[in-house]
Amino acid sequence: MNPRHLLELILLAAIWGGSFLLMRVSAPELGPVVLITLRTVIGFITLLPFLIHMNKQRQVRQHGWPIFVVGMTNTAIPFVLFAFATLTLSAGLTSVLNSTAPIFTAIIAYLWLKEKLNWYQALGLLLGFIGVLVLFASKGSLSFDSTALALFAALGATLLYGYAACFTKRYLKGVSAIAIAAGSQLFAALVLIPLAIPLWLEMGPYQEISNQTWIATIILGVVCTALAYILYFRLLEQLGPAKAISVTYLIPVFGIFWGMLLLDEQLTLWMVLGAGLILTGVGLTNKKSQSIGKS
Repeated sequence: MNPRHLLELILLAAIWGGSFLLMRVSAPELGPVVLITLRTVIGFITLLPFLIHMNKQRQVRQHGWPIFVVGMTNTAIPFVLFAFATLTLSAGLTSVLNSTAPIFTAIIAYLWLKEKLNWYQALGLLLGFIGVLVLFASKGSLSFDSTALALFAALGATLLYGYAACFTKRYLKGVSAIAIAAGSQLFAALVLIPLAIPLWLEMGPYQEISNQTWIATIILGVVCTALAYILYFRLLEQLGPAKAISVTYLIPVFGIFWGMLLLDEQLTLWMVLGAGLILTGVGLTNKKSQSIGKS
């Protein structure tokens, strides 16, 4: 990995880490569904010129159904779940929970795609699970309150990310990354718009949206969705998945940093412990032994 790739990886982590801050700022005013509808619409509009320039729009039509599934499981539903989670959880904690996605990917790949797990990966799954339990324990009670619901929403989102990754590997192999990215944003937007319109009409006459929320939403769509996808898929092509996935380790660092810097969020001992266990688990889950690999 040369210095340019390293800088791009850090930039991508900073962008995606900032997305949780932006959702925490804009979700309370717009609501999760309206916010993510705007995010996907803006994301698709930004990606569309790249799709046309690369002449990949035909692939979106040819692989419409599997791209639609990815749009639901990698964008529409998990984005809404994370936006809902940020109504209660800090940006830093939400970004830590986001890092569990590779763990769910490994579990689903083992159960569905019959990929083997070596002992490093099994230990990683265990540590990641313990890390999640630590974050639940930080609530201070066993009651199913708004915090617990937000934690489950975030984990539900990362579970869907894991499914989408395995689904993409099985059904969209060889399809252009820009076609998947743009197509998934398009289908997510088309599904969310009918849900968002009545919510917007109900909210609009009674609430004036702040400039801060509008700016955060635009940045979410243009930078954290469209441009981040382009940067990620470029790194994926040039470095391969093993190195590109290392962005997972950096996102919580920036998520916590942005939250502390801009929202005065507090870093608790429970969060440090839980994040450490989860990230260690993610590292082991992505580790391959020389003697045992994927089937």
